[in-house]
Amino acid sequence: MDASPLQDLAAVPPDFDLESRATADDHQALRLWLRLLACTTRVEGVIRNRLRQDFATTLPRFDLLAQLERNPDGLPMRELSKRLMVTGGNITGITDQLESEGLVVREAHASDRRSFTVKLTPLGKRQFKRMAATHEQWVVELLAGWSVEEKSQVYGLLAGLKSHLTDLGAADAATANKGKKK
Repeated sequence: MDASPLQDLAAVPPDFDLESRATADDHQALRLWLRLLACTTRVEGVIRNRLRQDFATTLPRFDLLAQLERNPDGLPMRELSKRLMVTGGNITGITDQLESEGLVVREAHASDRRSFTVKLTPLGKRQFKRMAATHEQWVVELLAGWSVEEKSQVYGLLAGLKSHLTDLGAADAATANKGKKK
């Protein structure tokens, strides 16, 4: 770990901070949302830079490997696309790169000859294990500004927000479905 989080964050231009758009006159919910977004963007920026510097890889590649590590039997490319919320073309491009590096292998899907399942190779498993351990250290370092108690409190508060948003999403989906039936 050569770079400190402060060095990584210093590289972020001041106008990149999404929170700077808010004023004291804006609703508290808007200011909070922008602060959450600004913090997420900064943490993600540090992670992206460090993945590139330390492992010559990208966050999308790391995310794809993480999905495969959690699913040792592999995942269909369609499922990877859904989980990573990107197009099938993006998954194909990333998979092509990882396959050429010997980190993943594509196997014909057992029940659908048009589909492929992607799995980590032994080399891919070893390399991802190294990256994941380092990634965890980075996240611990980046969130070290909070005590254990503060992290637990924020985690609990965000769980409540996530639950509320899930409920809103379900209500919105139900309303949208009612509109389609007319």
